Amino acid sequence: MYKQIDSNKRKSIILIVLFVVIIGLVGWVFGELTEMGYFGLILALIIAVLMSLYGYFSGDKVALWTSGAKPITKEQNPYVYRMVENLSITAGIAMPKIHIISDPAINAFATGRDPEHASIAVTSGAIEKLENEELEGVLAHEMSHIKNYDIRLMTLVIICVGVIALLSNWFFRISFFGGRKSSRGGGQLQIIIMVIGLVLLIFAPIIAQLIKLAVSRKREFLADASGALLTRYPAGLANALEKIEKVNVEPMLRANNSTAHLYISNPFGHKARKGLAKLFSTHPPVEERIKTLREMA
Repeated sequence: MYKQIDSNKRKSIILIVLFVVIIGLVGWVFGELTEMGYFGLILALIIAVLMSLYGYFSGDKVALWTSGAKPITKEQNPYVYRMVENLSITAGIAMPKIHIISDPAINAFATGRDPEHASIAVTSGAIEKLENEELEGVLAHEMSHIKNYDIRLMTLVIICVGVIALLSNWFFRISFFGGRKSSRGGGQLQIIIMVIGLVLLIFAPIIAQLIKLAVSRKREFLADASGALLTRYPAGLANALEKIEKVNVEPMLRANNSTAHLYISNPFGHKARKGLAKLFSTHPPVEERIKTLREMA
């Protein structure tokens, strides 16, 4: 577990560095094509640094806003509040902020940059449809993501994916509305930029998925095991996952590709378990997770 925590911290740094380098290269290419020169590189690096800082300090707010999560107090939902409070004491970490997502699906996620600045969001469907031990297992799983520093890495991925989508849209628009004409051939320049824009537009979703897959699926198995260690009852989470498999047929009301990797179960329901979607899924098969938990009992 401690090795995984150190690994997640290293991956977070590597992800930010790669992100800045890639954006810098794009800026340099853009500067060369539009005769902006090094100004394009400088502009891109400024954007990369600002977005990285924003992702580090405010990425959790983006995830919570995207999911439609609303914060709650102890008075509003003492049942969930006390459960999270007890788990945080057991885990030996600060009490995370609690949010509720109004959605009939059974799902939850954790986000934030560290255990001192963390949040847990759980759907109303999970609260209503899961038994006490099952809900506790789900929340313990998310608490483990916080303790293991998975949340920092997963939150940074959201920003990286968002910027890739932004860049693809940026190049595509420039290809039609044009940039500064080059003395090396205006018409050829427009064609080159259009090709780059189309390539980015086509491959941006694939690049985004590859970034998500870089966040190892092993983190889900580790969070399952860590959560079972917190509750001392692996069957609770195993039973919850079985219910999730049966109940979560339709996509969540505010399912989003950029935040899908945060959830305990893919928010796109059964659509995420077929064809290419299954191949590029950021979640390991539920059957394997249930089997592993049953073997712990």
